[in-house]
Amino acid sequence: MYFADNLKFLRTRRQKSQMDLAAELGLTRTTLSGYEKNVQPPFKVLIRISEYFNISLDALIKYRLEVLSEFQLSQIEKGFDVDVTGNKLRLLTISVDSEGDENIEMVPVKAQAGYTSSYGDLDFIASLPKFKLPFLPKNRTYRSFQIKGDSMLPIKEGSWVTCSFAEDWTTIKDGKACIVVTKDEGIVFKLIYKYLDEGNLLLVSTNRDYSPYKLPVSQILEIWLFETVNTFEISK
Repeated sequence: MYFADNLKFLRTRRQKSQMDLAAELGLTRTTLSGYEKNVQPPFKVLIRISEYFNISLDALIKYRLEVLSEFQLSQIEKGFDVDVTGNKLRLLTISVDSEGDENIEMVPVKAQAGYTSSYGDLDFIASLPKFKLPFLPKNRTYRSFQIKGDSMLPIKEGSWVTCSFAEDWTTIKDGKACIVVTKDEGIVFKLIYKYLDEGNLLLVSTNRDYSPYKLPVSQILEIWLFETVNTFEISK
């Protein structure tokens, strides 16, 4: 648990003395000093501190905040700690075969509008076409998306990109080709760059006829890391 260290770090980050912060929280300086030395505060005080710094109780207690970047901290303060840690809401709906092995579901262009609203619906996921790629490592979850448009040449429109699920977006390397499932823009295939500025990713096409653009992290539902491309046809 990192509460004591986090409290001191957040106070220093706000450039508050113990006396000033204690007064704003309705505490004595001695009490606050005790909390920074691992004295456990009452639950109602924990909530007060959480609300003061706009940090969830989970983040305040479980994560070592001082090692995070300013971008990550800004996301936590905006309520996007899920997007920083990858530990909550990164639950993925999958289907399995008769032997219990995960399928690779295929999301054709005609199903992509439905996917953005039903990606967590088991019946919808189970209804998608499926296939296997035995050469892929078995310790990941895969999904295949059909590409529309020519923004990612030499990968042509109609091709299928098979991707692995990204549980923790902070580990994605800049310039990695990814499928990004968004709330408002649907499903896009782009090179992504993190930490451009507060709360945004930069999405870049390989076809320079298309301009890069920013996408707020709050708009992202899922990210899938490019693994391989196929050009087969399916009928459904």
